[in-house]
Amino acid sequence: MKRRKPENISQEDWDSVESPPLTESFLTGMKPVSKTHPDMPPRVRGPQKDPRKTPVSIRIDAAIIEAFRATGRGWQSRVNEVLRDWLKDHKPA
Repeated sequence: MKRRKPENISQEDWDSVESPPLTESFLTGMKPVSKTHPDMPPRVRGPQKDPRKTPVSIRIDAAIIEAFRATGRGWQSRVNEVLRDWLKDHKPA
C-alpha cells in the first residue's frame, strides 16, 4: 500500500529537513519507548465516531467475500454501501 504524505507539509518543507544519516552505532543504541519511559500509559483507541456500526458475524459465500476483498482497502464499507442501497428498494419485514 502506498503511504500518503501529510497534506499540510509541502515538498519544500520535506526537502528543507536536514536529518543526519542513521549510522549502525546510532541504531544499535536505540531502545523501545516502553523501556525508556515505563510510566507512559499505553495508547488506546478513543471512542468511535458517530454513526457507530455494529459488529456482526454472518455467513457469506467465499466468492463474494473474495471479490470485495480484491477491491482493496475499505471493502467492508463497500459491502455496507451495497446493503444500504438494497434497503432503498426493499422494506425490512
